[in-house]
Amino acid sequence: MATSYNKLWKLLIDRNMLKGELSRRSGVSKATLAKMRSGSSVSVHLLDNICRALGCDYGDIMEHVPDKRDGTATAADEENEGNGPNAM
Repeated sequence: MATSYNKLWKLLIDRNMLKGELSRRSGVSKATLAKMRSGSSVSVHLLDNICRALGCDYGDIMEHVPDKRDGTATAADEENEGNGPNAM
């Protein structure tokens, strides 16, 4: 199971905001933002700070990305890939 913060980076681009400004507004360190850039997990408290600073919700800055390599792909994921029980 992986978490993608691509939505956060796109939101920053849309708002013409640099990561340094997000860091100042949210109190989240630049080092933590770098960890997020590499897909590392962060605490809900830090996500709350980011959402508060941006006036958004969790779903606006992150999403769950199933990882088939570690077996966390769901039946719905396989169905969407054409590998599920209804695949032809």
